[in-house]
Amino acid sequence: MPSALVRRLFAAIAVAALTGSLSPAHAQQPAAAPPPVPTGPSVGDMAPEFTLPGATRYGRLRDPINLSSYRGSTVVLAFFVKARTRG
Repeated sequence: MPSALVRRLFAAIAVAALTGSLSPAHAQQPAAAPPPVPTGPSVGDMAPEFTLPGATRYGRLRDPINLSSYRGSTVVLAFFVKARTRG
């Protein structure tokens, strides 16, 4: 005896076939264009102002870090995905 899931799947296919949503004309419609791939900043672009929590090797900082605090200095952002985790 078929399970309830198999019966539901068969019913859904039957409804789609009866309503014409499985017809070849429907399948030949052009696919929508994929969304544009976001690109990152270019060399020399100014970074937008941001605030984020900071950390050192001794732990998290009490005050957040603002990019504007480092205006005129070279800033390097580094992300260590699994740092200080059990992963």
